[in-house]
Amino acid sequence: MKKIKVVELFAGVGGFRLGLEKANKSVFELVFANQWEPNKKVQHAYNCYVNHFGIENTSNENIEIAKYQIPNSFDLLVGGFPCQDYSVASTGAKGIEGKKGVLWWEISHILENKKPKYVLLENVDRLLLSPSKNRGRDFAIMLMNFYKNGYNVEWQVVNAAEYGMVQRRKRVFIFAYKKSKAIIKKSDFSSSSLTDVLNQYGVINKAFKIKPFLEDTQVSKYDFKEEFKDEIDITQNWINQKFENTGVMINGDIYTLRTKPQNEPKIIKTLGSILENNVGDNYLLTSEQKLKAEYVKGAKKILRYKPNGEEYYYAEGKMSLVDDVNKPGRTMLTSESTINRSSHFIAVGKDKIRFITPIEAERLNGFDDNWTNTGMPEKMRYFCMGNALVVDIVKAIGKNIIEFNEK
Repeated sequence: MKKIKVVELFAGVGGFRLGLEKANKSVFELVFANQWEPNKKVQHAYNCYVNHFGIENTSNENIEIAKYQIPNSFDLLVGGFPCQDYSVASTGAKGIEGKKGVLWWEISHILENKKPKYVLLENVDRLLLSPSKNRGRDFAIMLMNFYKNGYNVEWQVVNAAEYGMVQRRKRVFIFAYKKSKAIIKKSDFSSSSLTDVLNQYGVINKAFKIKPFLEDTQVSKYDFKEEFKDEIDITQNWINQKFENTGVMINGDIYTLRTKPQNEPKIIKTLGSILENNVGDNYLLTSEQKLKAEYVKGAKKILRYKPNGEEYYYAEGKMSLVDDVNKPGRTMLTSESTINRSSHFIAVGKDKIRFITPIEAERLNGFDDNWTNTGMPEKMRYFCMGNALVVDIVKAIGKNIIEFNEK
């Protein structure tokens, strides 16, 4: 098999690399990795990464600097990056300029200057709908940028639990490849034929098969390259067009539809299946913490104020205090170590509850036990897992990238 040289951006504790190595360590060869956590004196995630993979070919600098350290020749760019404001402005002779600090434009710089064959990115699913006041604009800017740099694109929102993994974590995965290596050439789809084609040929959907959400779900088609000339045109003239959870861009034409998993998972992996035995009392909530947990997860109306001073009430419904261990775990956030509405709490006997442990947090994402036990504080272990991705999703996509690369 042909080697695939990989550059990993925003590497965190190494979820992308671990997933690709689980797919085939002898094929995927990492040639550069960058991890930098702004405003942190101690770079815990980077230290964890180096602890597992070594310091060779790694960078612990801001991406604005690190992008110039990337080798000229590599095949696959991977990374998970935050959902930010992707709007652009004209700078006259300089052309187009994105907002400073928006990490997509660092990725764009690499695509333009290094021209990798493949790109695999992960983001929160709301990327497809942002910003809230002009749905779809930000993703449209990304797609236009891919198109201008010579790429076709496929995307899919994957909920890990719907494919037999232990966490209900929905993330959009984006795979881009040079237009010269077309996977799909068909230019007109019905909903059934699009899902059939993606399930057969799509790098993401061969791993995570789909079907139309309803039998009569229709494909939406946008003549993208005819409607908009560049990212500035989209920034100024985009008006609320919806990108569904599945789609492709082929030579600048976009096809998107709402889908769901083709089949129920053969095995539903539950939160209970990854819990540790004999967890120490230090993870139990105190009486005061339990009262706070009951409050934050309870129903409430909170008085808030609009920018103009007008009052309104923000309502929250009641949540179960403890998690159902007979279902997959809920989405884990970076705030997992604190008491908030998203925190996981496990019932212990009749009247006690506890936090999940750092090892259980790692298991929710498919990392090996004690992956983050590299000297960082426990709070940071939870933070790193809240930022991480589900490793086995990358593993499954990685296997299909290998197959695609052999064609």
